Amino acid sequence: MTDRDFPDGDRIKTFPFPVDRGLSGVGMRIGPMDGRRPWHTDIPLEGVHRIDFHVVMLFDGGPVRHMVDFTEYEVGAGELLWIRPGQVHRFSPATEYRGTVLTMQPGFLPRATVESTGLYRYDLPPLLRPDAAQLAGLRASSAQLEREYVDTATLPPGLHTAVLRHSLTAFLLRLAHLATGSTEEGHRLDDTTFTRFRDAVERDFAANHSVSAYADALGYSRRTLVRAVRAATGETPKGFIDKRVVLEAKRLLAHTDLPIGRVGVAVGFPDAANFSKFFQLHAGTTPVAFRAEMR
Repeated sequence: MTDRDFPDGDRIKTFPFPVDRGLSGVGMRIGPMDGRRPWHTDIPLEGVHRIDFHVVMLFDGGPVRHMVDFTEYEVGAGELLWIRPGQVHRFSPATEYRGTVLTMQPGFLPRATVESTGLYRYDLPPLLRPDAAQLAGLRASSAQLEREYVDTATLPPGLHTAVLRHSLTAFLLRLAHLATGSTEEGHRLDDTTFTRFRDAVERDFAANHSVSAYADALGYSRRTLVRAVRAATGETPKGFIDKRVVLEAKRLLAHTDLPIGRVGVAVGFPDAANFSKFFQLHAGTTPVAFRAEMR
């Protein structure tokens, strides 16, 4: 079930990429941060919302508190927040955002680049803390990308877009290396197995909660899947699935007006009592109490 299946009052407000605020109509934007001017003028600064594009914020000041999917992150100078499409988040109204912000449409880069840069690694935390050398590389790459972005006069539009894609890829590869760390050669099979499992869960979590069913569909033994997921995340496949189900339930409980029973149905629990038991087990509170706390 997606937002399109719900009436307007029962969906999380999602904002598209702000095409009108970019240069030359390209699918990205980079420039100084300004927490007072979010993606669209009708978003309250402290309003919880969902976006359908990528945001990377590289901070020059702080600390700033920023909520991403029900976790409050405190971000300081020299640190980054990477918010991916579909995640709900909220600006802090009491602090000033200073630094550089990159926004990017999902379709701006070719598929091979999307895969190599881990653009949809929702299992990774949004807060990144580079060391001094990594930060210097990211700042240099970001500055080069910004120079190419604002230089709309020296190249034809098509070539300008191509150069932007290359510069953006260089920046994202540095970012992905920071986010995931170095991958040893011997772990590549496990990484591929986990990536396929992660993508399948993201696609099917509302209908499929069974580890064995995912293993069968992907052509792996249950043991292989357990090994790969534990190596990548430190948790079991069942724990990974349950965490994704709970996250979606929290999103719907906090930011829509759907009845509790319909929230359960939306995440794969036709029986409201079973959903309540599942949610309380994993969230430590009932769906009703969680909704009340969030509001």
